[in-house]
Amino acid sequence: MSPSPRPEILQISPYIGGESALAGVNRVVKLSSNEGAFGTPPGARAAYLAAAEDLHRYPDGGATALRRAIGRRFGLDPGRIVCGAGSDDLIYLLCLAYGGPGTELIMTAHGFSVYAIAGAFAGSRVIKTPERDLTADVDAMLAAVSPATRLVFLANPNNPTGSLLPAAEIARLRAGLPEEVLLVLDAAYAEYVDRADYEAGAALVDAAANTVMTRTFSKIFGLGGLRLGWCYAPPAVVDVLNRVRMPFNVNAAVQAAGIAALAEPGWVEQGRAHNTAYRAKLAAVLTEAGIRVWPSEGNFVLADFATETRAVAADGFLRGRGVIVRGMKSYALPHCLRITVGTAEEVAIVGEALAAFMAGDRADHG
Repeated sequence: MSPSPRPEILQISPYIGGESALAGVNRVVKLSSNEGAFGTPPGARAAYLAAAEDLHRYPDGGATALRRAIGRRFGLDPGRIVCGAGSDDLIYLLCLAYGGPGTELIMTAHGFSVYAIAGAFAGSRVIKTPERDLTADVDAMLAAVSPATRLVFLANPNNPTGSLLPAAEIARLRAGLPEEVLLVLDAAYAEYVDRADYEAGAALVDAAANTVMTRTFSKIFGLGGLRLGWCYAPPAVVDVLNRVRMPFNVNAAVQAAGIAALAEPGWVEQGRAHNTAYRAKLAAVLTEAGIRVWPSEGNFVLADFATETRAVAADGFLRGRGVIVRGMKSYALPHCLRITVGTAEEVAIVGEALAAFMAGDRADHG
């Protein structure tokens, strides 16, 4: 007889990341994981390599210099920042620390799947609320609150739909939640947003003791392979996270790369400007080809093919041309493909390929 995990653990569907390779294809255009279009900042690469001289030394467990650099960059108190091995690390810790058996976690129907995985791992009951036009519905979320609710997770902008709630709606959500409920605002794609009505979450964190903002270096800062994230939280939450996180959860080389990435001149501005322009170009090409494109504030678009059969066929057509995008069946959107906004060349390649697919599809069906 072998050891058995808690029964609910075996009900969890493992997270599946975007694919990186295709058999028999030498040059792959990878647009499946929403990685930054320009790779890693040169300064971050140099800092990472320089850190190799001291790999026998333990890192600063408190990531002091990194937290100070984050604080300077975003105008935040470093004492209210906690760093982790990606923002996923911090999401798990929050679920384990504030959830557990007998509690409930609320997220939206098409929210980031790690919330459900981490919540179930903690022993919480995960409740997914309906969305309106693939956008979080604040009223539906508030209606789902019960005495057992302890955590509410909202990605803003949301992955994989690209939708965004303006600051006023986020404030309404926070105001409608009980004070003992922790609202976690996942702002992984914040750097790509250029809307005036957007606020990533720091203002709400400053205003009360029951909101946390999570951020990442995996997207615009180009450090996805290093796993580095952070959160800005009230002092009491920071205290909890520092009690339960791994003592050295961010290694020395990653800390050095993160500090350098923050200091790379013009990096964020260049990435945001490129993304805004080429996201619009990609959406226009797909729309012209007859594919519905949902509005997006991230570095990706959600292409809607109306049926699962057509989405699967489009995915296969792209793979045949060496292009990998992300199928959305695991997000209950089997008729959609999520496509990262890559370089100008990559956007042209995927746009031309899908235009050819749709032209062939129309010809096949008269």
